[in-house]
Amino acid sequence: MKIMKRLPGLPAERALGVFSGRWKAVILHVLLDGPQRTCELEQRITGISQLEQLRALEEHGMVSRQPSAGHRQGIEYLLTPLGESLRSILEAVIEWGAHHAKELDEVHRLLPCDAVVRDRTVREVQAHSSLREPRATPRPGVSLSRIRRP
Repeated sequence: MKIMKRLPGLPAERALGVFSGRWKAVILHVLLDGPQRTCELEQRITGISQLEQLRALEEHGMVSRQPSAGHRQGIEYLLTPLGESLRSILEAVIEWGAHHAKELDEVHRLLPCDAVVRDRTVREVQAHSSLREPRATPRPGVSLSRIRRP
């Protein structure tokens, strides 16, 4: 069953259609940390069931699924090169969102990152780093965790 709706023809609207929607930007941001199993995503992103969003992102070519190394029945999600290409765009959107709140004197309404996304546990980081080569580029610059309440 296809989840994806037909995307708009205008490039800006098309881009927004791919990563807008409930939790999609948060899921993409979390996957910038590297591949994660469904249960890890559910533990890290507070209060959501993101399976439908993950499938939509997969249909849009942003995320792929693969069997989880070391877990017989596990599936893990990871960004495709196309999904990885959103890194700087997501960071710019986060930065602009903070700027927008500041300009409208609504900084007090921003949520800290840890209100929605939990850090990976040491065990998760060690498990993934021992199974994969290190990332070529560390996560630069802006992150959701920089947005804090005053």
